[in-house]
Amino acid sequence: SDLRRREERGELLQPVLFILLVLCSVLLYLKVSLMDPGFVKADEEGQSMVTSPVPVPGNIKMRRCGYCMVKQPMRAKHCQLCQHCVRRYDHHCPWIENCVGEKNHPLFVVYLSVQLVVLLWAWYIAWSGLHFEQSWDWLQHNIFLLISFLLIVVFTIVDLLLLISHLYLVSCNTTTWEFMSHHRISYLKHSESENPFDQGVILNLWRFFC
Repeated sequence: SDLRRREERGELLQPVLFILLVLCSVLLYLKVSLMDPGFVKADEEGQSMVTSPVPVPGNIKMRRCGYCMVKQPMRAKHCQLCQHCVRRYDHHCPWIENCVGEKNHPLFVVYLSVQLVVLLWAWYIAWSGLHFEQSWDWLQHNIFLLISFLLIVVFTIVDLLLLISHLYLVSCNTTTWEFMSHHRISYLKHSESENPFDQGVILNLWRFFC
């Protein structure tokens, strides 16, 4: 049969790999969006899970959250949408409808990487199906493919920028919240160094992913 001949020629390998990659991306999305990002619980308040602790300046006091009334460990922040304090808070991501924090941040970066591969592959598939012609009939027959191609380009750019920014912040051992609000965070604005958590690119990446 034609299917058997395609299989023997290896033509089915790429579609199968693409489907498996998409499935992996979906599973990663569900995992990151449904898992605990590192909520601070009342029975363990004050315990810091930060993997690279630094001395706290003497004039910095650990404060109690005015919303959920737990004592915040360093680098934690209360999320108004999740109604919880999150350890090593990075941001609340509307894409996954969950906070990105200490527990799911590494997996979030992996998800962005896998999603980028899927989008680039989909972009190649869409591009290979486009054979441009300057006619109204061609546009009518290919309008959905053209729209899909443009959407893939937009999502690819967004995903790539997100991945680059997160890898940069991880390499500096800082978070989106700390980077954007450095001047308002007590343990950063009163610190002698600009980023007291930075231990060098290699060690920062090792501690984050491993």
